[in-house]
Amino acid sequence: MAAKQKILIVDDDTNIAELISLYLTKECFETMMVEDGEEAIRAFEEFRPNLILLDLMLPGIDGYEVCRTVRKTSSVPIIMLSAKGEIFDKVLGLELGADDYMIKPFDSKELVARVKAVLRRFQPTAETAATASSAGNMPNAQTGEYVEYPDLAINQTNYTVVYEGQVVDMPPKELELLYFLAVHPNQVFTREQLLDHIWGYEYVGDTRTVDVHVKRLREKIKDHAKWSIATVWGVGYKFEVKGR
Repeated sequence: MAAKQKILIVDDDTNIAELISLYLTKECFETMMVEDGEEAIRAFEEFRPNLILLDLMLPGIDGYEVCRTVRKTSSVPIIMLSAKGEIFDKVLGLELGADDYMIKPFDSKELVARVKAVLRRFQPTAETAATASSAGNMPNAQTGEYVEYPDLAINQTNYTVVYEGQVVDMPPKELELLYFLAVHPNQVFTREQLLDHIWGYEYVGDTRTVDVHVKRLREKIKDHAKWSIATVWGVGYKFEVKGR
């Protein structure tokens, strides 16, 4: 029998945490609940969760700082939970490396659905990355939905990015954005179009989300002599391929 996937729930509201845990346990997840930021960091090291549900407003170290600390060593999926609905708060959370952001109060079924969706996207990445790392070289065979350029291979089926022979840890939305741009070389997309294609209706209007993810992509994937992630000022972005 496969081991249960583990969810770390970080929320100082015990009632909310227990309700979330109840729903996730019914879906055969193993859960652990903690109430503050320092405890969350310790629990992350000891519990080794497959995903973290992270409230922003915590006593002591807040959720933003917990996210920043975790991201120094791990790309484990993080879904932020907050009563704050301002665009600034969403963008800051995404900028720090969160994969999704839910505003309280939320529907428990929707939360479970988002947890499953993020895990579905992320889990193959971790497995494939481990395989590639143990092999010590770049995978030669690509299958499924993928696109290749010199020194870059993006596979959306198994959620891997190989850049200059190394597997790059990348949250699902970053990978999906990179893949979408790369399969449409030299085509310019507005921020609104990218929001619609990658994030869906709920993020419409929050165009800084795109800028945040492009910034993070550029930190991991540098411009190449043959291609680059280009800004088209006043319009949006494109995956620019030289010589086409």
